[in-house]
Amino acid sequence: MRVVVLGTAAGGGFPQWNCACALCAAARDGKLPSRTQECVALSGNGRDWWLLNASPDIRAQLTATAVLWPGPGPGETPVRGVLLTDAEAEHVTGLSVLRGAPDLKVYAAPPVLTVLAPARGGLDRYAPWQWADSLADGGFVLSGGLVVTAHPVSAKAPAYVPAALSGTDGRWVTAYRVEDLATGGVLVYAPCVGAWSDTLDDLCAEADCVLLDGTFFTADERGADARSGRAALGHLPVSGPHGSLAALAAHPRTRRIYTHLDNTNPLVDPASRARALVAEEGVEVLPDGIELAL
Repeated sequence: MRVVVLGTAAGGGFPQWNCACALCAAARDGKLPSRTQECVALSGNGRDWWLLNASPDIRAQLTATAVLWPGPGPGETPVRGVLLTDAEAEHVTGLSVLRGAPDLKVYAAPPVLTVLAPARGGLDRYAPWQWADSLADGGFVLSGGLVVTAHPVSAKAPAYVPAALSGTDGRWVTAYRVEDLATGGVLVYAPCVGAWSDTLDDLCAEADCVLLDGTFFTADERGADARSGRAALGHLPVSGPHGSLAALAAHPRTRRIYTHLDNTNPLVDPASRARALVAEEGVEVLPDGIELAL
C-alpha cells in the first residue's frame, strides 16, 4: 500500500491567513515549513487512488503529487473517490474542487451523509457520484485491493450543524482501518479524536502505521480546562497523563505519526522542546508530501 501524506495541518492550514502568532509569523518568513490542510491519498496497486478527506487545499495537493495527475486521456483521473472521517469544513470543502469527475465514490458515516445532502445534490448535477455508508456491516473493498472498516471515535458534530440535527449521535467522527490484501499492511487513520478508547487501542495494536490527531499539544492550548484531559474543540491533546502520547506508548512496534496540527501547536517547529519530547517517544511529525509504503 502506498500512502501519500498530502497535508498535515488543521483547519486553516499553517500559517493561518488571519493569525499573527509567533509560529505563523515564522512560517511566513520562511523560518518554518508551511503546511496544507490535512488529507491523505492511498493506493493498493499504484493506479487506483483514494483520498482520505478532501481538504480545501486539494487542488494544490493533487497538482504537487505526480501519481495523482490526470491522464492518459484528457478527462481521466487516477482518483477513484473519497473516504470522509467527518463533516468538518476542512475535510469536505475539497469535494467542490473534484466536481465534474465522473463515477467518484464517497464514503461517510450516516450523519455526515445526511448533513451533506444539499451539497451532494449540487455535486451530482455536475457528474453523478456514488455515496455510500462507511459504517456498513462488514466494511467495504476499494479498487486496488484495499479492505476498509470504519470505527466511530467521537460524537463531535461540526459547529455549523444545528444542535437539533447533531443530537447525541456517536457516529459523527470515524477512524479508518485500511488493509492491503497483497502485503497485509494495515494503516489506521484517525485525524480527529476526542478521547482515547479501547477501540483506538485495539486498532493501534494491529496496525503497521497510525496517523493520529495531533491538533493540540496541551489541553489548554486554546483555553480549555486542562483538568479534563481534553483540548478545546473536541481534540485529545498530545501531552499530559491522559494525552495521546501517553496512550501511544503502549504501541512501540507501530509506526506512529501525528497529523492535523493546529497553528498554535509547537510541534510545527522542528526545533521546539515539544517536538523533541515526541521524538524521544518514537512518534513522528512529518512534512507534507511524504510517501509511506505498507
